[in-house]
Amino acid sequence: MKKLSLSIISLILLVACGKKEEKAAPPVMPYKVVAVTKSNTTLLAEYPATLEGITDIDIRAKVDGYIEKIYVQEGQEVKKGQLLFKLETQTANQEASAAKAKVAAAQVEVNRLIPLVERNIISDVQLETAKANLASAKSTYQGIVAKINYASIKSPVNGIVGTLPLRLGSYVSSQTTEPLTRISDVSTIFAYFSMNEKQQLDITMNAPGKTFQEKITKMPSVNLILSNGMKYEKAGKIETFSGQANTQTGSFNVRASFPNANKLLRSGGSGSIQIPTNLKEVIIIPQNATLEMQDKRIVLVADKDNKVKAVPVEVRAVPGGRFFVVDKGLNENDKILIEGVGIVSEGTLIKPELVDYATIINSEEKAVN
Repeated sequence: MKKLSLSIISLILLVACGKKEEKAAPPVMPYKVVAVTKSNTTLLAEYPATLEGITDIDIRAKVDGYIEKIYVQEGQEVKKGQLLFKLETQTANQEASAAKAKVAAAQVEVNRLIPLVERNIISDVQLETAKANLASAKSTYQGIVAKINYASIKSPVNGIVGTLPLRLGSYVSSQTTEPLTRISDVSTIFAYFSMNEKQQLDITMNAPGKTFQEKITKMPSVNLILSNGMKYEKAGKIETFSGQANTQTGSFNVRASFPNANKLLRSGGSGSIQIPTNLKEVIIIPQNATLEMQDKRIVLVADKDNKVKAVPVEVRAVPGGRFFVVDKGLNENDKILIEGVGIVSEGTLIKPELVDYATIINSEEKAVN
């Protein structure tokens, strides 16, 4: 009887312990998931750029002299042929007067000898010598006049005046290292930037057209983000790629042009070029459905047994900062967690609650707008 009682007590204890263990088992928690599908999107690749006008011409003195007058100010808009600087010409004017007098004297001598030659009083040699002296005197005079004209320095193009490093009284010559100023034609602005070989291939291969030049012509418009973070009001166009990659950096130089009728953009400025790339049939996921672990981007996927699996993915950011395009790691219809990311650990059994993929995408887009 004692043995039987002990057995019954042991059995009761085992049952009680089993019930306690069942109660201690964690419940299966529900988490929202989406079955990813493929869709179309546009990526904006961004590249630092420097801005230059159509022409940036250094203005230099052709003759020696002191700056007597400055007719423009920094940043002023000027027309072709407009007077910019005047150099001191007092010495040259005196030389011109003397040279002009010699021309007159040489002309008198020629005029005096002509009738003498006609009457055979003197030989032609004397007249020809006098004519040569006249030509030399005229050449000297014209050279001095040209020097005086060069002292009035004019703008060779329509444009904007740059800095004026020299002041009144500064001595300049054709050998002066620093230019008097720079005139920039900024009616159109060129944005210069570079991209690596992979980026160049991605852009050109997705552009319509058969030949490389045709692809450039048909490339979509590009945006210019100014240094203050604002987008420039006018869209630009890619015009050229360098003929070959830089052997040291592996990059291609690219030029885009932007209309600049209001002269808002100036040479020497900076910004960023945004180039759109249209992608078709790609997997797009919300950025908040991912996390970073040891320099890797991770997505939590519910497998066929509803257990959480951490899957590394390769992604590219979609403009707006809300989505990633998944290049590698996910397949269509994979169920990814959009809830509990960063909390749920790998291997956890969950109860997936399927949410419509389009609903998630639309709600994220509304959040952006």
